[in-house]
Amino acid sequence: MTTAKAQQLTIAAAQIAPVWLDRERTLAKVCQWIARAADRGCGLVAFGEALVPGYPWWIEHTDGARFNSPMQKALHAHYLDQAVDIDAGHLDTVCAVAKKRKIAVVLGTIEKPRDRGGHSAYCSLVYIDQKGVVASVHRKLMPTYEERLSWAPGDGHGLRTHALGAFTVGALNCWENWMPLARAAMYAQGENLHVASWPGNDYNTRDVTRFAAREGRSYVLAASSIMRRSDIPDSVPHAAKIRRAVPAVMGNGGSCIAGPDGEWIVPPVIGKEALVVRTIDHTRVREERQAFDASGHYGRPDVTQLTVDRRRQRTLRTVD
Repeated sequence: MTTAKAQQLTIAAAQIAPVWLDRERTLAKVCQWIARAADRGCGLVAFGEALVPGYPWWIEHTDGARFNSPMQKALHAHYLDQAVDIDAGHLDTVCAVAKKRKIAVVLGTIEKPRDRGGHSAYCSLVYIDQKGVVASVHRKLMPTYEERLSWAPGDGHGLRTHALGAFTVGALNCWENWMPLARAAMYAQGENLHVASWPGNDYNTRDVTRFAAREGRSYVLAASSIMRRSDIPDSVPHAAKIRRAVPAVMGNGGSCIAGPDGEWIVPPVIGKEALVVRTIDHTRVREERQAFDASGHYGRPDVTQLTVDRRRQRTLRTVD
């Protein structure tokens, strides 16, 4: 018989502000908050979308769609310079902390992958397991609205789940959590702990978190960031112009946790950096699946099926 303790997992959302567009300083902060979560007994900690090195807040507020703009070019060049190259070892310190503290990490990054040439930005969720291994990198399927001026569309390679104790963990970026087929792909892989990563704002997390939990009969951990005008360092190109253009608060957080019945365990936390921690129990998943299981007894694969192409998209395939 499985013990009650084996059914439990302590999880956390680290709702923090980046050291905006500064990869190394933001990663150092991430490592500090991973350690804090481990000190609280967490087996998993999640961070907001694009946290390292930061969400491109300038686009919306500085005429980001203006073609051939020297300002926009300078900002994009800086963004790529500070983006994450996993092959270059940029996440090695995070992996080392995860391994040392035996904690899984879901980290929102801006990735500049070498398999796509290294000069385009992808909004990527990185899952690092408790052994410190990068187990998957999910590139956001479709950037939203002005994000398309900065980020490239991803692929299905990272639509994967991971075993963590009694749980099966999956994760999606921002509005992917509104995409029915993306959610269905995770459900079909046995997901029962869903991480929804957001750039920061409770108007995103307040409704979809509870809905996704009720639909999936899973726990949903929504991890958001904080971003204020005061978080824009002088090292960012055109920092003064950006400060004049943006509101005092761009991202107010909204990290939260919902249970498999769709009810709040922790309602959205707003306006502050915080470590949102709770211990969850897999028994509740099994209880709620009695009535509804989207990919199990309530599914009809003889009528509707979903095909997911998990091949990593590449421009070049060489034959030597």
